[in-house]
Amino acid sequence: MKIRTLLLGSAALAGLSTAGYAADLGVVTSLDVCDELGLSGLTISSDDNCLVITGNVAFEYDLGSYDPGTVYANYTFNPAQNKYTVLNNNGFIDSNKGDVDTWLKFVGTADSDFGPASATIKLISNNIRGSGNWDGSPVVGTGGNPVVGGVLPLPKNYADHTVAIGEAWVGIGDTTMIMAGFKSSIFNKGDDVPLNYLGLFNSSSVNTGVQWSTAAGGRTGGDVIQVVSNLGNGLSIGGGLERLAGSKSNGPGTDINNPANPGGASAALSGVGVLQYAGEGITAHVSGAVDTLGGWRMHAGFTGAWDPLKVVAAVAADQSGFWNALGSASATFDMFTLAVSGEATSNNEWGVGASATAVVTDGVTVNLGGRYFRHTVAGTTPAFAVWQVEAAVAAAVTDTITLTGAVGATASSYPGNVGTVFYGTGGVAWAPGGGFTSSSSLTVNSVGAYKWVFKAAKSIK
Repeated sequence: MKIRTLLLGSAALAGLSTAGYAADLGVVTSLDVCDELGLSGLTISSDDNCLVITGNVAFEYDLGSYDPGTVYANYTFNPAQNKYTVLNNNGFIDSNKGDVDTWLKFVGTADSDFGPASATIKLISNNIRGSGNWDGSPVVGTGGNPVVGGVLPLPKNYADHTVAIGEAWVGIGDTTMIMAGFKSSIFNKGDDVPLNYLGLFNSSSVNTGVQWSTAAGGRTGGDVIQVVSNLGNGLSIGGGLERLAGSKSNGPGTDINNPANPGGASAALSGVGVLQYAGEGITAHVSGAVDTLGGWRMHAGFTGAWDPLKVVAAVAADQSGFWNALGSASATFDMFTLAVSGEATSNNEWGVGASATAVVTDGVTVNLGGRYFRHTVAGTTPAFAVWQVEAAVAAAVTDTITLTGAVGATASSYPGNVGTVFYGTGGVAWAPGGGFTSSSSLTVNSVGAYKWVFKAAKSIK
């Protein structure tokens, strides 16, 4: 790598200039430790340690006239989540958000009698600059009445970023690895992504997949002691104590970050276990966590791929009796891929989705999709429902530039809905290489709302 060439050149030059004192430059006397440990990427090595550096910088800027939520739907089955809101044109520029997400990770590894020994430090920064700039919301005066012509004052744009420690932990081992420090959980929540274009409504509301109820809390990770062991033949098992730095809680599973119980504190301790398999076209797992106050939650998922079929199934549950299940399947035949998905919860909610994808020509893909969600409230007739249909096309006009476009419609029986809303989106994505990506898109709908989004990112690896 170029950095090794630079270090070697620097060492040689330093050796010449120091006339016999090159032996003191032990930090660069061995540049093959990374290869011996099987590590690659952006690396720096000493005589016995290899330092791997990775990172990413992502920037997003949104501008338009819209309410919080997504750009097309006007229904929410969970008012606290507010996921499906029509982006009304209220005459003001609602958002001017520059969101910069940054992380830089350092992993130092050396050999030991028990396998590789490593130390990980990850620095993170998530800085939303000027969030709410040009917000046209009226200023509230005496008695709660809006001030005529008044607008909210612009918040300060902070030029600096607050940097935090995202990870700080040590680990040792190979087939069996022991980890301790501040890091993410070993709780596996994967194998639950619906295969159809557009996905599913409830799945989208929980950041894709299935989830236990928000009332169950469920914070894991943080200060941990974990052991993960590879049993061979694709099977592994793990267990650990997590949230070691938590404080007492107001009740089973309560969570300081739970909107339903903002006064609660996270459980003092969670025991986490996971059993997982990967091999022969299959990935599967079952994860569980129990806290010291009697709260528990579980997540199980399965993904299987056998050409031309692919299947996904997942379920999540908690001590309250709540469950959320999802199933999806797709089949690929020559230029076409057909997919269907379904979901349900114990709260009298269910949804379905389906799609057809066609690779028309080399670099041109067409997607047709729809999804439906229904929520039955006790004593309420009829049930609330929301649906969406969309047709989209993606065309790679060059090796680095892709054009996208979509049109769709959505409607809901939720009280106060504005009827069927039509929308359209157009965008361009640019990936010239070197880990750099960028995109720009504009979405408008039939109620006069619009949203422009610009993104740019660069990875270090």
